[in-house]
Amino acid sequence: MSRLVEKRTVDMQIIGDWVEPGTRVLDLGCGQGALLDYLVQTKQVAAVGVDLDFTRITACVRRGLSAYQGDMTEFMRAFPAKHFDRVICSRTVHELADPAAVILEALRVGRALTVGFVNHGFWKNRLNTLLQGRKIRNEVYTTDWYESRPANPVTIADFESFCATKEIRIARRAHLAGNWRTPCPTAPNLLAGYALYDLAK
Repeated sequence: MSRLVEKRTVDMQIIGDWVEPGTRVLDLGCGQGALLDYLVQTKQVAAVGVDLDFTRITACVRRGLSAYQGDMTEFMRAFPAKHFDRVICSRTVHELADPAAVILEALRVGRALTVGFVNHGFWKNRLNTLLQGRKIRNEVYTTDWYESRPANPVTIADFESFCATKEIRIARRAHLAGNWRTPCPTAPNLLAGYALYDLAK
């Protein structure tokens, strides 16, 4: 198993632990549907995904998943409050043009919201910027700046400050070390490579 596949597996396991069996789940930025497929297989959820990329949506359909190609905020506005038991935004927030609006709409349409993101405040990222003065390149940040998608690098401290400002309750959090496997209980903004949050409004 490659390191990237292993990281994705650990990520899905934690999210899966937070999802109740048989519930309604919406995955924002669902990609090719790996997470949704995992939740359907392990938790028998009623799942739907949203992504802008047509090729990714096609991959979801090939897996037998329900998926919508289009803007996630517009898609959510079509549903009444608390229609979904859980909305998931895994590895998506840093690419959104208006992450605050998406998160708040997700909390309206869902009873709970799971957010997962790479911690840009991880010490190796800081050290690379300090020593090289350039955009970091590694297994997580794989492209040069001119090839990158729109990005809002976010840290754990940034995200928790946002939640406090918007009066969003953090029900659970999981911080993983740089290997994305080991729990990171101490100084997560510096030592954690990945963060997961279970939110409610």
